[in-house]
Amino acid sequence: MLTKSFIEFLYEAAHIQRWNEHIRPSGFTELDKQAHKMMIVYVLARHEEDDHGAEINWRLLIEGGIFEFMQRNALTDIKPTIFHEMMRVYGKELNEWVYQELRRRIPDIQDDFMQKMQRYFEEPGYAAMEKKLLRAAHYLATKWEFELIYHFNEGIYGSEDTKALIENELEDHYDLAAVKKLALKGKSSKFIDLVGQLRFQKRWAQSPRVPETSVMGHVLLVAIMGYFCAVKLNACDERIVGDFLCGLFHDLPEVLTRDIISPVKRSVPGLDELIKKIEERLVAEKILPLLPYSWHEDILYYTQNEFSNRVRINGKAEQTTIEEINARYNEPGYHAIDGAVLKGCDNLAAFVEVWLSQRYGISSPRMEEGERAIRAQYKDKVIGGINFGRVYDEFPIKK
Repeated sequence: MLTKSFIEFLYEAAHIQRWNEHIRPSGFTELDKQAHKMMIVYVLARHEEDDHGAEINWRLLIEGGIFEFMQRNALTDIKPTIFHEMMRVYGKELNEWVYQELRRRIPDIQDDFMQKMQRYFEEPGYAAMEKKLLRAAHYLATKWEFELIYHFNEGIYGSEDTKALIENELEDHYDLAAVKKLALKGKSSKFIDLVGQLRFQKRWAQSPRVPETSVMGHVLLVAIMGYFCAVKLNACDERIVGDFLCGLFHDLPEVLTRDIISPVKRSVPGLDELIKKIEERLVAEKILPLLPYSWHEDILYYTQNEFSNRVRINGKAEQTTIEEINARYNEPGYHAIDGAVLKGCDNLAAFVEVWLSQRYGISSPRMEEGERAIRAQYKDKVIGGINFGRVYDEFPIKK
């Protein structure tokens, strides 16, 4: 489902400003909030597995996050209290409108995806644990935002009510292991704070753009595109989950190094390798200590050599090809990652960031060169069966 209409729809979340009736700094878009929410739900789900022995369907968890993101994107910027009241009274009718809107705006949206989405919203017992985790992650991401803007708005009418409402909603999720841990402001809370800083790191920082996108929003878009590519490849559930999580965490080291652009990395022979070594050291020193030891292997698997095609055999990562993954490793136990496809999604996201800004009439020589270079790189290019060249052809060249 990598089409121009679908990708443009995803990027509209970068225009939706949150807390826009409050005094606030930048970095509060719906896209960033949804990305932070998915990183938080990873923490919640892992703790729930470790501490309570819960059985989490990770594919349903990821799909639920995508469904909720698309629902919120279609309904745009409705004040949360009003949104929840509307959904309580007219949820079925509103969701029907969302389905129609998605079919209208994304004509090639897949029927099986829409059927899953409808089941998710219409069957209360479907994915019950996954929905609970996503609700908790939603309120934790909201709480993180509100704590940043609260002191700007202290004393303004309604601020105390909003604070109490968020705290009350979180209290309903104290039976989840991680919610209790986060309330203690321990290391898991520090991890969520740290990754939250990706909201404030702007992409193409040396060029003005509309919409502005952050590293945080970027990784969610790469993850969602990676999910749909994996589904198209008929990947097993474990592989689909792996591709999504690798897309979500692939830029995690940038919270420590900031975004070092590709031309700089290529400017001196060996510099790219040095930067990788610095990133690996900083991840080991600053990020891993904030997470349980049993998670370290997975986080390293998602952040190191993130764009290599790889599988894990006897606990060791081994590089391979997508063709080999399809033939031998497309089943649970191998933790296959389609790194080359994710690289294609990463570059496509960078291209669309530039293309959209130029459509709005805002450009720069750096951005124009970036668009030309990426478009030329992917001319007629197929990666693992995904025709990226065809996707680029849908985006007209600016005259």
